[in-house]
Amino acid sequence: MRIAVRIALVGLGLLATGMNVLGQTADTPQTTPQNQQKNQNTDEITAVPNRPTFASTAEMVQLGVFEIEYGFEAGKGHQNVNGLLKWRAVKNLELWFLNNPIERDAGTAGLGDSGAGFKYKLFPQVKARPTVAILYVATLPTARPALVNEGVQFVGRAQLSGLDRRYFTALSYSRSLKGKWGYTGEIAGFSRRNATTPATMTLLNAATYNMSPRLVLDGGAYIAAYGQLPRFTVFAGVTYSIANLYDLHSTHRASKN
Repeated sequence: MRIAVRIALVGLGLLATGMNVLGQTADTPQTTPQNQQKNQNTDEITAVPNRPTFASTAEMVQLGVFEIEYGFEAGKGHQNVNGLLKWRAVKNLELWFLNNPIERDAGTAGLGDSGAGFKYKLFPQVKARPTVAILYVATLPTARPALVNEGVQFVGRAQLSGLDRRYFTALSYSRSLKGKWGYTGEIAGFSRRNATTPATMTLLNAATYNMSPRLVLDGGAYIAAYGQLPRFTVFAGVTYSIANLYDLHSTHRASKN
């Protein structure tokens, strides 16, 4: 069995090693740290997208909130549907489950890999100090051998001992535009993993649209600057905060009483 693991240190304004290619992740385009804190102090649920870029935001959904992100990618020789489910179980802990229900690479199609892990916030943003969190994800090899994703830091070698490893770096920029529109851009890439898997780098541009505080749409494209990647890939997706599960439980208990 081949198990892949990644450990990342992520922050607002400070991004260290870490990436997720099972489902694209991003710094939240429309929500500034100040607005995020303000929103979390109200009863209104506000979406905290990790889409549409490769980088992962250190911010979390509100306590008890269950949120989903789903999208698709389409490029020459590569297409997929990718998803991320997340739930903030306690104050500083968010649980993750990732899956690619559909994956197609070089004509081979089927179920893609899955993943499970957590994000733990070390400390929140205070003045010039960024929010910093640790992200840990283990990739579960649910795909056929030809479809196993390679976007991890530590990868078990098939029929060999030891681990291959590579490192990820991203520089992301995002801002709000007119009305509910937003823009985000990113330069991201992996270092060389081994003799047969060279380094990669992509240039990404995307637009986002806030349908409501809970619902955020995104779409864009990224270009492979170098490496073994499709030259041009388009993507689109949606982030939706379903409900605060703790509130639902409290309401159910109150109605029974």
